[in-house]
Amino acid sequence: MKRYTLLLMLVLLTTSMQASKTLPLQGTVILPTDTNIQYVGRICFDNPDRPRFTFPGTQINCRFTGRSIKLWAKPKSGYFMAELDDAEPFKVALTGERDSVVTIGSALPQGEHTLRLMYIIEGYDLKPDFRGFVLDKGATLLSPPALPERTIEFIGNSITCGYGNESIEKTDPFEYETENHYLTYAQQTCRSLGAYAHVVARSGIGVYRSYGGPKSGTPDNVMTTEYEYTNLYDRSDRWDFSRFQPQLVCINLGTNDMSTNNYDVTLLKSAYKRFLQQVRGHNPKAKIVLLCGSMLNGKELELVKQTLNEVADEAHKGGDTEVYRFDFTPQTGDIRYGASWHPSLWQHQKMAGELTAYLRSLMQWY
Repeated sequence: MKRYTLLLMLVLLTTSMQASKTLPLQGTVILPTDTNIQYVGRICFDNPDRPRFTFPGTQINCRFTGRSIKLWAKPKSGYFMAELDDAEPFKVALTGERDSVVTIGSALPQGEHTLRLMYIIEGYDLKPDFRGFVLDKGATLLSPPALPERTIEFIGNSITCGYGNESIEKTDPFEYETENHYLTYAQQTCRSLGAYAHVVARSGIGVYRSYGGPKSGTPDNVMTTEYEYTNLYDRSDRWDFSRFQPQLVCINLGTNDMSTNNYDVTLLKSAYKRFLQQVRGHNPKAKIVLLCGSMLNGKELELVKQTLNEVADEAHKGGDTEVYRFDFTPQTGDIRYGASWHPSLWQHQKMAGELTAYLRSLMQWY
C-alpha cells in the first residue's frame, strides 16, 4: 500500500512538472474558441484550438479587463502589429525556436482595453497558428470592438504584401524583418476610408505565370488557384466565400507575369479574363477595380495597362458594368526604394493617397 501511494505521488509529480514545462502560463488563459475573440481574414479552423493563417492582414482582435495581455502562438509564427487602446501601433515578434508567449501590454491602467492585432507578413513557410491570449488572474474578455461597415478585399502580389517596405536599400534581399503589410498602400487606404479588408496576396504570384516562370505559364502556382483556398500552398481547406462578401475588390496583379522578358501578353489577357470571372462569381455584388501597380515601366507598363483596359472593356460589353480601372503612378526612386526595388514606405504612402482619393469618389465613401 505504501509502495502504491509512493508511485502515485511520483506519477502526479512527474505529470505536474511536464505540464509546467509545456504550458507555463500564469493568469487567465483565453482559448481561441472564445466567442469574444474577433477574427478578420482567411483563417482555417480545422483545429479550433489552433486556428491557422498565412495571408498578411489577418486580424485577431479583442476587448479585455485587467492590466496586461499576452499573445500565445506557435513558435516562429512571425511578426504582428499591435494597436493597444490609443497607443501608437508597434511590432510584436514571435521569432524564437521555442518562444510561444509574448507580452503585448503590461502595467496598463485598471479598466477596459482594446487590442487589435494584425499579422503583417506572408507566412506560407512559417505556417503560424494562434493559441490564445493570457490575461491577469480573474480578468476576462468583453464583447469585441465593432468592425467598420465598409469592406474591401485586396488581391495582390509582393507590393500588396509589403515586401521590403521597411528597408531603404534596393539591393537588400527579402527578409521577414522588413516586410510590413500594416504600412502598405492597402491598409493605409483602409484606415483613411474607415474600412477593413480581407487580403489574398503572395510575393511573386501572377495571373497566368508567377515570377520567373516559363512563357507558357505556371497554372498550378498562380492566383487563379490560390484564390480558392484559405491558406497559401495548402489545398486542405477551401475558402467559404459566404464568410466574407466585400463591397469592393481591388486586384493588383500582372507585374510578375511581365517581370522577366519571357512573357506572352495573349496568355496574360485570357487568364486575367478568366480570373475576373472567377472573382465576380464569388463576389456578385462587389465593385471590382483592376489596378496597375507601381513597379512596372516602359514597354511592360504600357502592355499591362492596355491589357487591363481591354479586360475591363470586354467585361462591360458582356454586361458587367461594375468593373473599373486605376493606375498607380510608376515609382522612380525619388522617394527611395524598398528591398529588391520594391516600393518604399514613402511610395506606399503615395500610392495610398492616390487610391484613397479614387475609391472615395467611386464608392461615395465620404
